[in-house]
Amino acid sequence: MQKEVWNYLDSGNGTPSFNMALDEALLNWHSEGEIRPTIRFYGWNPPTLSIGYFQTVDKEINIDAVGINNLGFVRRPTGGRAVLHDKELTYSVIVSELHPNMPQSVTESYRVISEGVLEGFKNLGLNAYFSVPATEHEVNELKRPRSAVCFDTPSWYELVVEDRKVVGSAQTRQKGVILQHGSILLDIDVELLYSLFKFNNERIKQRMMEYFKKKAVAINDLCKQPITIDQAKMAFKAGFEKGLGIKLEPYVLSNEQLLMVKEIENNKYLNDKWNYKK
Repeated sequence: MQKEVWNYLDSGNGTPSFNMALDEALLNWHSEGEIRPTIRFYGWNPPTLSIGYFQTVDKEINIDAVGINNLGFVRRPTGGRAVLHDKELTYSVIVSELHPNMPQSVTESYRVISEGVLEGFKNLGLNAYFSVPATEHEVNELKRPRSAVCFDTPSWYELVVEDRKVVGSAQTRQKGVILQHGSILLDIDVELLYSLFKFNNERIKQRMMEYFKKKAVAINDLCKQPITIDQAKMAFKAGFEKGLGIKLEPYVLSNEQLLMVKEIENNKYLNDKWNYKK
């Protein structure tokens, strides 16, 4: 049986505004039938704190610390909590809600897409699996995030290794298209991460940091030999092909498309009204 062909776009390291503008542009183009379903890999320059669509900057983010540490800052079009994008591989998946392999529910489509990520971890020799809340208490925890930090917040079908979360993903649906993007950590600086958020006092901050270390882990804390970004790309590209039963073909943006991305970037993701609006 012939496999469906999807686009594969490795856009390299981009600014926070470019990265979010390109994900939005890909969603628009797929909605208009101009491109096939697409999987994109990318990185961040400079390292960036991204916040979820519904988060409140004034209440949750230590924006002074973001500046002191020379980090970028951007609001994502997707929900979820804040993520420090530094030593990681970021992925995005753009596919129609009406795709025959995509369930209608957000939770189930998240599981299907994340099969590709799961297979990527297996390609790195890691025994990753989906963790599903089993008790009423665990289900209630989903509704009450502990903090503004993505990786200490549980979610349905989250990917774990040795009972610790290894990827943080978020999804939005617009114009009949699913956009899911996520952060696959190679390494993480927990001290830096927790300096970027507001806490009522230092004791609570320290307690949350210890909780985070028990609940989240980076790939290179699990592997005997350090995994490079190129190795991660190879592993997860093959993982998406296997997990989604597809074939990926390289895709290159045209100059015209890049101009359209720049327009979205200027109008939205470089705009303080968008980034600080809540």
